[in-house]
Amino acid sequence: MQVLDQLVKEAQGLTRPTLVLADSEREVARQLQICNACRYCESFCAVFPAMTRRLNFAQNDIHYMANLCHNCGACLHACQYAEPHDFAVNIPRSMAQVRLKTYETYAWPAFMGATYAKNGLWLALCLFASLALFVGLLLPTPSPEARNFYGLMSHEAMVSWFAPVFLFDVLALGIGVYRFLGKITPSTSGAAVSTPAALEATHNIMSLKYLDGGHHEGCNNEDDAFTLWRQRMHHFTFYGFLLCFASTSVATLEHYVLNLHAPYAWGSLPKVLGVVGGLSLLLGTLGLGWLNLKRHPWHGDLKQKPMDLGFIALLALCASTGLLLWLSQGSALLPSMLAAHLGSIMALFLTLPYGKFAHGIYRSAALIRFSVEKRQPSGLVLKED
Repeated sequence: MQVLDQLVKEAQGLTRPTLVLADSEREVARQLQICNACRYCESFCAVFPAMTRRLNFAQNDIHYMANLCHNCGACLHACQYAEPHDFAVNIPRSMAQVRLKTYETYAWPAFMGATYAKNGLWLALCLFASLALFVGLLLPTPSPEARNFYGLMSHEAMVSWFAPVFLFDVLALGIGVYRFLGKITPSTSGAAVSTPAALEATHNIMSLKYLDGGHHEGCNNEDDAFTLWRQRMHHFTFYGFLLCFASTSVATLEHYVLNLHAPYAWGSLPKVLGVVGGLSLLLGTLGLGWLNLKRHPWHGDLKQKPMDLGFIALLALCASTGLLLWLSQGSALLPSMLAAHLGSIMALFLTLPYGKFAHGIYRSAALIRFSVEKRQPSGLVLKED
């Protein structure tokens, strides 16, 4: 009876959100109302169980569920209300548009939010080329005894260049996701993160669970056929990036804690992690780039494709130039490869907080809140923002 009374009040306009929604947010709210009446896709991913706990959708709910969406496309191909139906339901595209708005809304500093729309493929490539040229001009002419890149640029110089940019990235993304969590936490029960919830969320994040389409057969990419290649290429990219980061972290510890300085032997841990990670990252990014180019235009927001491809391109450049730098040790190509690799890394770092990388951070935060929320009583209520 309580739920019925609430629905009657909503129909009569007795309950209304206090914030004015943007067009993209209103469109998500409209489509979710339709999905809430249908519920055919309830088992597909985390979005739909979260949806069924709500009778209306305030801005914080919309931001939360937009970042739960993995853009797998399964619900679009299963939907009887998708175009050409008059309801024109397209959850992947509408959620993608709101996701971009959340990145812009919670960005720090706030004025940098506008850069998401400008962070495209050409910007990434031009930034890489200009930085690589700049580094190349700064490097000294190698002497005959310079058999590795530390003969061209010291470890301390590299740290002084990259550490401030990396720390800014951590600060900017940290403040952004802190603001995002502050917005969505009250609407997701507000309960603290328990150990079971944290473990489940970690598993879902690390396994990319919701890229399996809800039935373990994969997502849709260019047609109605299911494919696991998007999940696999994401795994290669994700774990390749983590291995490369681990390689740098281990080398830093060995340098400052164990007093073991580079260059490192071929079988050393930093070398193994870097080479395996670089190969995995290169394979994953090339696969994701190919899949992105072939993807059906109804999947996601076409306006964001340049940002997607720009991020993929920078990751691929970091991986490929890193591997080429490794292979060019002791050769005449060493200075060029060092300039290219440092240019690609700096370009990635400079664009990291204001590009596609943000989706992994915000999605992880949303998945944590989902694991908390699902353990709380449903409490269907009509909420005001």
